[in-house]
Amino acid sequence: MKQKTILFDINETVLNLTALKPKFMAAFGDDSVMATWFSMLLHSSTVCVVTDVKTDFASLARVMLDSIATRKGITLSVQMRDEILTGFANLPAHEDIQPALRQLQDAGFRTVAFSNSSLSLVASQIKNAGLSEYFDEILSVESTGSFKPDPKAYEFAAEQLKQPLSSLRLVATHDWDTHGALSTGMKAAYIARTPAIYHPLYRQVDITATTMGDIVTQIIEQESERRG
Repeated sequence: MKQKTILFDINETVLNLTALKPKFMAAFGDDSVMATWFSMLLHSSTVCVVTDVKTDFASLARVMLDSIATRKGITLSVQMRDEILTGFANLPAHEDIQPALRQLQDAGFRTVAFSNSSLSLVASQIKNAGLSEYFDEILSVESTGSFKPDPKAYEFAAEQLKQPLSSLRLVATHDWDTHGALSTGMKAAYIARTPAIYHPLYRQVDITATTMGDIVTQIIEQESERRG
């Protein structure tokens, strides 16, 4: 029987969004627009949570892409828009992901992909990134009608996995996501994919590192100490 279940946020945490930069450079002449677009996407999804707007992540991604194009005074062709959004389904994994996930599985942990993206999209992302064998399960929040960090998203995960929230740990590179998980009673680990500081007003994680290998090593060591 596997010891613990570890959930992984997917976009940016597991998959490398910088692969989209050439597409944004071609469309906008500035690859930094990619980061702005993704921040707008996350902000919009949070507004939808708070105000009970029912939509899906792919629709929001399309709307935010059109929105930033309008701000920049650029008219995106259907082809260019589709290339960017299709690229979102074909992101490569960060180089530290496969060995880290394998290490967890070899140590007896259950690994779960957990995303705001639709189930069909996240399943495609995992398959296209060559990670299918590294995740025991794939979960999407889409059936909740909401998005992380809404508490119901984490509660949904616990229900689907048939485990109490306190037995689950989320690994993410988004402090709003780890904060959301911690707020429901889950554990969390933060991987610092960028130099940005962890929000000081959010609930603080007990595991943090700059590589997934270090994150996994700490998880395994902590569980070993708990069981020993």
